[in-house]
Amino acid sequence: MSFVLHVDGERWRAGHDRFVADHPGIVPVIKGNGYGFGRDLLCAESARLGVPMVAIGTYVELPSALEAFGGDVLVMEPYRAAVHADLPDLANRHVVHTVTTESDLASLRAVLSDARVVVEGLTSMNRYGTPVNDVAALAGAADAVGVTLHLPLGTGHVEEISRFIAAVPGELTWYVSHVSAAELSTLAARFPEHEFRPRIGTDLWYADKGSYEVRAHVLDVRPVAKGTRVGYRQRAVAAGHIVVVSGGTSHGVAMESPSSAATARSRAIAVTEGVLEAAHRVRSPFTVSGVMPRFAEPPHMQCSLLVLPAGVAPPRVGDEVPVRMRLTTTTPDAVVVA
Repeated sequence: MSFVLHVDGERWRAGHDRFVADHPGIVPVIKGNGYGFGRDLLCAESARLGVPMVAIGTYVELPSALEAFGGDVLVMEPYRAAVHADLPDLANRHVVHTVTTESDLASLRAVLSDARVVVEGLTSMNRYGTPVNDVAALAGAADAVGVTLHLPLGTGHVEEISRFIAAVPGELTWYVSHVSAAELSTLAARFPEHEFRPRIGTDLWYADKGSYEVRAHVLDVRPVAKGTRVGYRQRAVAAGHIVVVSGGTSHGVAMESPSSAATARSRAIAVTEGVLEAAHRVRSPFTVSGVMPRFAEPPHMQCSLLVLPAGVAPPRVGDEVPVRMRLTTTTPDAVVVA
C-alpha cells in the first residue's frame, strides 16, 4: 500500500522562484514535517533558491538541517540552558541562536564565547520573548546579529514593530514572522536604514497549490447490502461498496489540528461536523469516482474503510485516488518529485 505526495517539480519550483523574487531577504522556514514535503527536500530547495539562511523550529531539527543546507540556520526555539546546554552543534558557526534572557545568553556563551544570536522580543503573541523595554540591553550584551519578532496571524503589525524599533534604534536587522508584503513595504519606507527579513514557511512552500497532490491506492473493493456490518466496531452501513484505501492515522488522515472557530460560520461548521461525527457520518478526504465518500468507521493506522453509495461506479483495485489534506499534518509514505 502507498500514500504518496506527488509533486510537479518544475511547476512547484517556479512558484518558489516567483515568491522569493517578491520577498527580498526571505528566510525560508523549514520545520516539523517539512510542510508535508520533508525537511531535507526543503533544505535542498532552499539551496537551489540561493538564500543564505533558513529557519528551523527546534534544536532537534538542527543536525539534519546543518547536514542538508550549507548556509546559516536560525533556530527559532529559544535557547534554554536547562534544556539545551548539552546538545551537539551549539558551537557550529552556521548556527544562529535565539535568546530571551541574560542567564541563557551566559550559558550559551560558556559553550561558545562568540555564539551568534538574535534577541526575540515579546510581542502581542505573548508566547516567549524579551519585553520591549529590555530588548536593547540584551541585544547590546549579546552583540546580537538582529532582533526577531513573531507576530500573530493577520495584519495590523506595523505599529507594534515600530515600537520595538524605536526602543532599539541601533539594531538594523529585523527578522519578522507573519508580516504581509504590504506591511513590509510600509516598514521599509518608514525605516529605510533597516533591513527586514521575513521568515516564511506556509506561503512559500505552498505558493502554487496546484503543483502537488496526495494520492492513495485502492486496496480492495466489494459490494455490500444495506445493514452489512463492517470494521472493528461492526457498524451497519448503507448499500453500495466498501472501498479500502491506503492512508490512515499514521499518515495524518482525519488528524486535524485544533480550529479557533472564530466566526459564526466556522462555529456552525464545527457544530455540524460534531453532529455528523456522533452519528458516524464523517465525510472522508478521499475522492473516489468523483465523490467524497464517508468513512465506514474511524481510519485505521495505515488504511481507511470508505462507504461508496449505491449508484456510484466503484474504482478498481490499484487505482489511485486523490486525497485532500492539510499537508502540515500529513506524513506520506513517499514524496515523488517528477
